[in-house]
Amino acid sequence: MASRSEFSAQTLSVLAALCGQPSQWQHGYALAKQTGLKSGTLYPILIRLADRGLVEACWQEEPQPGRPRRHLYRLTSAGLASATGALASAAERAAGQAAAARAGTGKPRVATGKPRARVRQGPAAPGAVAGMTP
Repeated sequence: MASRSEFSAQTLSVLAALCGQPSQWQHGYALAKQTGLKSGTLYPILIRLADRGLVEACWQEEPQPGRPRRHLYRLTSAGLASATGALASAAERAAGQAAAARAGTGKPRVATGKPRARVRQGPAAPGAVAGMTP
């Protein structure tokens, strides 16, 4: 898989959640609650991050009685460095966009005062049906 320098907004939210406690193992359900992502989005992200060596995963050693074992996730050292850089870049981009919006560079277009051309239909020929061409 080719390495990408940018992450999706969903992946950034997972990385941010994992950065909150980088050395602690976290299970997917807790990450889903933190990020608001559904399992169909969250787990593929975790798998891709693990494939890239940014997240490590393991099975829970001592599950609670009556509950199945769960996967646990945490950032690797490379993952922490990558996540920190990506989150900082995303914050800089967001700050730059906010500054540009405040500076007015994203202003809507102003009307020039020229009238817009209007198409007018004349009366239909006798016996013709409106909208039909012969």
